[in-house]
Amino acid sequence: MLTEPQNRISPKALTVWRISGVIRAVIEWSIAATAIVLLHIFQGPQWISIILIILGVIFTILHILIFPSLRWKRWRYEVREEELELQEGIFIRTRTLVPMVRVQHVDTVQGPILRKYKLASVIVHTAATMHTIPALDETEAEELRHYISKLARVVEEDV
Repeated sequence: MLTEPQNRISPKALTVWRISGVIRAVIEWSIAATAIVLLHIFQGPQWISIILIILGVIFTILHILIFPSLRWKRWRYEVREEELELQEGIFIRTRTLVPMVRVQHVDTVQGPILRKYKLASVIVHTAATMHTIPALDETEAEELRHYISKLARVVEEDV
């Protein structure tokens, strides 16, 4: 069996993903509350309200406590001279190999939550798709972006 990639993303990703989970939970609770109010106004069945509350609690726990931890434990990457390997997935583990010869350009992206925690994501673009390495420390993301783009240029010159 092949060894899995060795590099992990920043542990601060847990905090960022939990904050995103809170935002998602607030949106879900707002929708559920609206549905419950409408059910009450139009005298709908009470069991639907109970199911919405139970589902809200379950999804809140999943989005804030469970999924970020599982996601962080599974997320790994490794950059080699000829390829980039990514491993991710909570229930279904996906391992992706991106040949350096296919890399067209590399970006770093930083939204407001990532910026607050001094994190950035690296996005590797190929002709067909893009691959993201999320939540790396800012300096690590910048170094990785330069390193991958340098490797992609060297491989392109060899072709």
